[in-house]
Amino acid sequence: MRFTFAAIAILLSACSTNLDRPYFNTSGIVAPDTACSVDPREFAKAEPIADFSEGNGCEVHNAFRVYAMSGVAFSQPAIIRCPVADTFNNWLNNTVQKRAQSIYGQKISALDIADTYSCRPRNNVRGSKLSEHGLANAVDIAGFTLANGKQISVLNDWNGSAADQSFLRAIRQEACGPFHTVLGPGSDAYHNNHIHLDLQHERSGGPYCH
Repeated sequence: MRFTFAAIAILLSACSTNLDRPYFNTSGIVAPDTACSVDPREFAKAEPIADFSEGNGCEVHNAFRVYAMSGVAFSQPAIIRCPVADTFNNWLNNTVQKRAQSIYGQKISALDIADTYSCRPRNNVRGSKLSEHGLANAVDIAGFTLANGKQISVLNDWNGSAADQSFLRAIRQEACGPFHTVLGPGSDAYHNNHIHLDLQHERSGGPYCH
C-alpha cells in the first residue's frame, strides 16, 4: 500500500488533534450535594476518607471507603459519597436481597464491584464529560454471589436462565428512582458487563434509566 505525503500528514494531524483534546471536560457538571443524613458506619464496614481534589474537576467530599455493607462483602473497597452509600444500602436490602430470596431462596453474600471512584471521562472516552465516578458519586456492579456460592454475572447471565434474567432485570429496574442514572446491558456497548448506578444531579425530566 502506498501513502502520499499528504495522506500521511492528514493521519498525523488527526492523531495530534486527538491527543491534544482534554482528557475530559466539566461543562455542565453539577457538583453533588455534600450533605449526609446518616453515617455509613451504622450499616457498613467503612471508614471515612479525607476530602480531596485532583485540581481538574475530580473531587471527593464526605466520602467513605466501604469494604462490606449489611453483611454483604465487596470484591474491592468502594470509595463513595455518604449519600451514595445510604441509597445503595437501601436498594441492597429492600430490592436486591428481597428479589434474591424470592427467586433463588438465597440471600446475596457478596458483590463484584467493578468501579467506584475513578478520575476519568464518561465511558473512558477521551474528551467526554467528567464521569460521576470522578466525584465518588457512582457504583458499577459486575456480579453477585449467593449464600450457596452461586455466582450471577451481568455479562454472562443477563440473557441466561429465566431466574437470572428475572433477577438482574428486576433489580436494575427498581434501582431507577432511588438512583438518578441507571445503565446496563442494552444501554450501549460500554455497559454490557455491569450495572451502573449514580446520583447525578437530576435532569428536569427526572431520572435517566436506559
